[in-house]
Amino acid sequence: MNSSSPINVTPNSVIPAVAVAILYQDGHFLMQLRDDIPTILYPGHWGFFGGHLEPNETPEEGVKREIWEEIAYDLQNPTIFDCYADERAIRHIFHAPLTVPLEQLVLQEGADLELVPPEDIAKGQCYSGKLDKVRPLGPIHQKILLDFLNSH
Repeated sequence: MNSSSPINVTPNSVIPAVAVAILYQDGHFLMQLRDDIPTILYPGHWGFFGGHLEPNETPEEGVKREIWEEIAYDLQNPTIFDCYADERAIRHIFHAPLTVPLEQLVLQEGADLELVPPEDIAKGQCYSGKLDKVRPLGPIHQKILLDFLNSH
C-alpha cells in the first residue's frame, strides 16, 4: 500500500474509501476532466473514473458500479493495482483494458474525457477538446499513473 502523505486520523475522523480505474487502450489512459466546482476534490483537473464506495460494497463492486454510472461502460475483470491512502481518501486502484472505442462511452459525469498519452501524464497536463483548454492532472492521479507506468 502506498501512502501519498502521512495520515493524521483523529478518533472521530472518517476517511472516505473510493475505488477508481486505470483504463487503457493503445498505450493511452482514459481520464475524466472533473467539473470546475470548487467544493469537489481537484476541480477542473484530469482524474480517474470511479468514486466513493457504498456501505457494504467491496472495492471491486464499487469500481464496476461507478464506471457504469459515469461512462456507461461494463467493466469486466478489473485487476487491483494498489491502494493509496492520505488524509483525503483511501483509494483502491484497479486497472483494465478499455475494450470499446472512445465514441461508445457516454460521459455522464465530468466536463470531458480523453485517452491521455504517457507524455501528457509526465507533463502533468492534458488538452480538453471540449473546453479548448489545457488542464492539469490531479497530483495524486499523476503520481498513481507514473507508478503504474513504472511497474508495467
